[in-house]
Amino acid sequence: MLTRKQLELLMFIHERLKETGVPPSFDEMKDALDLRSKSGIHRLITALEERGFIRRLPNRARALEVIKLPESVAPSPAANRGRGFSPNVIEGNLGKVRPMVEDEERPQTVAIPVMGRIAAGTPISAIQTHSHTIAVPPEFLATGEHFALEVRGDSMIEAGILDGDTVLIKKTQTADTGDIVVALVDDEEATLKRLRRRGASIALEAANPAYETRIFGPDRVRIQGKLIGLIRRY
Repeated sequence: MLTRKQLELLMFIHERLKETGVPPSFDEMKDALDLRSKSGIHRLITALEERGFIRRLPNRARALEVIKLPESVAPSPAANRGRGFSPNVIEGNLGKVRPMVEDEERPQTVAIPVMGRIAAGTPISAIQTHSHTIAVPPEFLATGEHFALEVRGDSMIEAGILDGDTVLIKKTQTADTGDIVVALVDDEEATLKRLRRRGASIALEAANPAYETRIFGPDRVRIQGKLIGLIRRY
């Protein structure tokens, strides 16, 4: 049986993984549970791990995996069938997904274009034209257009994004503060950072204390998409 705080943390991690594909940072967990220090988060994570609800993945900064949920909150297969869930399938254009219609078969994978490399560290040139495609399960994607980028750099390691990862991006020109986005700076530099709005300015925040937050006027930054997941090879 879990304590209230243990359950709150487990569900927060679970929901964040469903939304973004990456676990929350210790600071985000601390703020979400209204704790004063990160040591309390460490204790809660250890307790959840000992009870078999989560697993810490080795050799990666702050990488967590939810193994199971308590029976009181985990949906049953029968409950899912009664909710009229409609999965998504590819429509035809690379990276574009539409709602599935009745009697259609769900594809095994969706072809997503890889649009070159993205900086998570030292700036690199803007996004390239697409070089190849990757196969992605449809449940990884939302409705709309998507593309993928290869990550170079370590500025987002505390968001669970490592050098060499491939990030899945939903194409959009808008994002909320706190979203991890692909931002184009001065139409020249593409970077993967967390978006923060500070008055009329836009801050691009790293998830690594070795990197400074960069602040720009709104006319210098254009959002190209926001992170919905990542793929990692071992």
